[in-house]
Amino acid sequence: MKTFTQTYSRAWQLFFAIAVAVLFFSCGSSQSSDDDDSDNSKVASQTPVTVTSVSDSTMIDFIDLNAMSTTLQRNYVKSNANGYIEKANVQPGQNVSKGELLFTVKTKEAKTLGNTINVLDTGFKFSGINQIKASASGYISAVSHQTGDYVQDGEALAIISDRSSFVFLLQLPYELKQYVRMGQGIDLTLPGGNKITGRVKEFLPSVDTVSQTQGVELAVNTGQQIPENLIAKARIIKSAKTNTISLPKSAILANETQTDFWVMKLINPTTAVKVPVKEGITSGDRVEILSPRFSPQDKIVVTGNYGLPDTAKVKIVSQ
Repeated sequence: MKTFTQTYSRAWQLFFAIAVAVLFFSCGSSQSSDDDDSDNSKVASQTPVTVTSVSDSTMIDFIDLNAMSTTLQRNYVKSNANGYIEKANVQPGQNVSKGELLFTVKTKEAKTLGNTINVLDTGFKFSGINQIKASASGYISAVSHQTGDYVQDGEALAIISDRSSFVFLLQLPYELKQYVRMGQGIDLTLPGGNKITGRVKEFLPSVDTVSQTQGVELAVNTGQQIPENLIAKARIIKSAKTNTISLPKSAILANETQTDFWVMKLINPTTAVKVPVKEGITSGDRVEILSPRFSPQDKIVVTGNYGLPDTAKVKIVSQ
């Protein structure tokens, strides 16, 4: 009986020990799980962001306008008699010099009579052939008649464009005239990216009634053969600043009416606060910051900043 009682008592002690161990393990697992959930919730509340810092930049405020190449002075080669063109020594695009022979015209009387007059009077030496020469140097921009055509006195045969009068004609909105002056250099970007410099040669004396733009002649000095009616981009610089504080456009947030602007600045590695800013010149993908005065050590959120509250928990993923 005593042996049975001792065995029964030991069994209950063993069962109790096992129960206590199981309970302790369960409580520990539950606490560990709660701690893990707390840590995961804390990490999830941090918004991943990238940051940048302010930099000194040269900021240029400009506007690009179209400018078209053209020749201002054109000379018309005209027939000096009624007759037929016997020779035409011109082709479109051909360069000619002043006094160069361009056309030969035989009058209709000479065409009709032939050598009859010379046979009757050998001393008369009648040919009826007129030579038409270039009145100015340039290149042939148009030819309206060829060999064999019948032309009348004063009819245009070709057009000589004076290369010295070649300019880019810029249509400048009148409110921007304050930014353009005589002799000023203006950068011109041709299709394809080639850049040349034009200088303000003249302001045309009239303004277009509809668009309120004034023509500005831009003279260019280049050995490149530029065709007429080519449209280039003329850059008008309104203002420029050097060594001014700037930030990327993506770092600056604004309200719906674009009246208030701010950035998210880090006050410690995990907290960003809202800081109102005042913008200046915008150039490319950077914006001048007039106020406040940020230091190079300040970290500004550049991505992941959209929708962040005034004080936000963040996690820097790259810099």
